[in-house]
Amino acid sequence: MRRRDLIKLIAGFAISWPLRAPAQAPRRIGVLMPFSADDPEGKKQLAAFVQQLHSLGRTEGGNLHIDYRFSNGDLEKMHAYARELVALQPAALFSRGTPGTAALAKATRSIPIVFAVVSDPVGEGFVSSVSHPGGNVTGFANAESSLTGKWLGLLKEVAPTVNRVGFVFDPKLAPGGGAYYMDLAQTAAASSTVTPTAMAIHDVDDITRAIAEFARAPNGGLIVLPDATTNLLRARIIALADQYRLPAIYTLRNVPAEGGLMSYGVELVELFRQAANYLDRILTGAKPADLPVQLPEKFEFVLNLKTAKKLGIAVPSGVVAIADEVIE
Repeated sequence: MRRRDLIKLIAGFAISWPLRAPAQAPRRIGVLMPFSADDPEGKKQLAAFVQQLHSLGRTEGGNLHIDYRFSNGDLEKMHAYARELVALQPAALFSRGTPGTAALAKATRSIPIVFAVVSDPVGEGFVSSVSHPGGNVTGFANAESSLTGKWLGLLKEVAPTVNRVGFVFDPKLAPGGGAYYMDLAQTAAASSTVTPTAMAIHDVDDITRAIAEFARAPNGGLIVLPDATTNLLRARIIALADQYRLPAIYTLRNVPAEGGLMSYGVELVELFRQAANYLDRILTGAKPADLPVQLPEKFEFVLNLKTAKKLGIAVPSGVVAIADEVIE
């Protein structure tokens, strides 16, 4: 074969040979959860989050790597895990709840952070405004100003004799140390006959003592605010509400299924799906500062008539009719 023909052959072979692109390292994100890894509701929420990322073409174990941390309601662990996740230098971070978001925001001002289930992102200093976050944090709120009034209204409709309402929360984990919801409660109660009372708790002994003391006077009811402690100890709160025949409203829809009287709150699984959409946009190049904080649009009311009967409460038919789910 002549030299010229050999060169043509090699050139043609090189052109026809498929070029193999270098393998890309998977994008890394960190996830900080306030519950334990085996919390049933937390698992559902994370499953929806991962499934939505998968539907957007991001597959865990393929082009996506997720580092999970579960703090089980321990504030010190939240901050330690936040530092661990930031040290891994992920492309983005995701957190559920106010304390976890605060821990991540303290640990980094450069890595994008998407949150879900934060009640007061502006008041907590996570964002400059809802429409223009302005920094490295954005996400999905789980509350708006009328929510506390809705809780009080439902409690009065189900149990009209209630005129004292205890707000149960852990001040080290609740938004604004509990002040966010208590301020809204004072405003909502101003036009009614209901007197709101803060019931700050830290552990199961606090809950037992606080509810026992509250129940000494008649016509009381409870609003159990959403934080990691009230969630972790919800079985004890349900049992005490039954023991002292206190009508109670919760924020998480799984609580009535576990024996609580009723719940009214945002659909959290949907928030996690939406948060996955924001994570995907950030991994594609969007900046948190340009992604507005999204306020909740859909709330769910779940009612347990078995518990109502146990408490001696005859729930009005009109209230039953507006429930999204009735447990009988």
